[in-house]
Amino acid sequence: MRIAVLGAGAMGSLYGGYLSRKHDVILVDVNQAVIDAINANGVTIHEPDGSVTVCHPLGAVSTAGMAPVDLIIVFVKAMFSKSALSNNRGLIGPDTCIMTLQNGSGHEDTLTQFVDRAHVVIGTTQHNSAVVGMGEIRHGGSGITHVGCIEGDVGRLQYIADAFCESGLEADCSADVQKLIWGKMFTNVSASVLTGVLQVPLGFIAADANAWALCETLVREAVAVAAGEGLEFDAEEKVAEVRRVCENSPAGITSICADLSKGRRTEVDTISGSVVRASRRNGVPAPTHAAMVALVHAMEAKASQS
Repeated sequence: MRIAVLGAGAMGSLYGGYLSRKHDVILVDVNQAVIDAINANGVTIHEPDGSVTVCHPLGAVSTAGMAPVDLIIVFVKAMFSKSALSNNRGLIGPDTCIMTLQNGSGHEDTLTQFVDRAHVVIGTTQHNSAVVGMGEIRHGGSGITHVGCIEGDVGRLQYIADAFCESGLEADCSADVQKLIWGKMFTNVSASVLTGVLQVPLGFIAADANAWALCETLVREAVAVAAGEGLEFDAEEKVAEVRRVCENSPAGITSICADLSKGRRTEVDTISGSVVRASRRNGVPAPTHAAMVALVHAMEAKASQS
């Protein structure tokens, strides 16, 4: 397959690197220095077992003049998805599928501005990764990648799952991908957003009674909203799961906490904001999530004025 990965950050480099072992991959990013490093030395991946993998996708800042690809995987931050796809529109042909493995939900609303619903692929992954240098990442943990669609029979996407598997990325096709996406979001829309607003590590959320009470409210509210979408979760299980995450990573700094501390825009609209949008669709109240989104945006605005 001919594949383009938009975003050469931690996850884009991981997937672009692995997929390049069996496929023709273009790794696209606006950072010239990162692209130069990738083209000179490849993508260096420090694996969980201590080994090092070096992969060689083609790095590109501009894809002008390039032919359409079979698959585009979007790994930029959600607020940059539209501009990234617009700037690389030449890669989109009549048979091109566009896939999102980004955090949060609702990304299909952006993708359908570039291809029809039948060519939109949504998914979620259990992999995690962190940037440690130019063209160099640390693969923190592996897991399955679930591939799904928003229209039609998911079986028609088996070739994408197969391409992932043969490249060393375990994957399957799932008719329940929306539930899997929501299942992954509960920590992000509760503990993670609170670490950002409070500017604290994850451990504080579980240790402080007030922070934990608010966190639990966010989890239960999100479970109720998900049920309104036809996605059933056990609230007690999800509360316990989020608490374990906080207790097992007490010094953990979430991406939203880091973004806010550095005055950067966050992905709150596709994470907590997706709960708020679902609430408006199905009528299940989500006032605490709405408050979190407003607080994060206020913090972003404050940083932009300083």
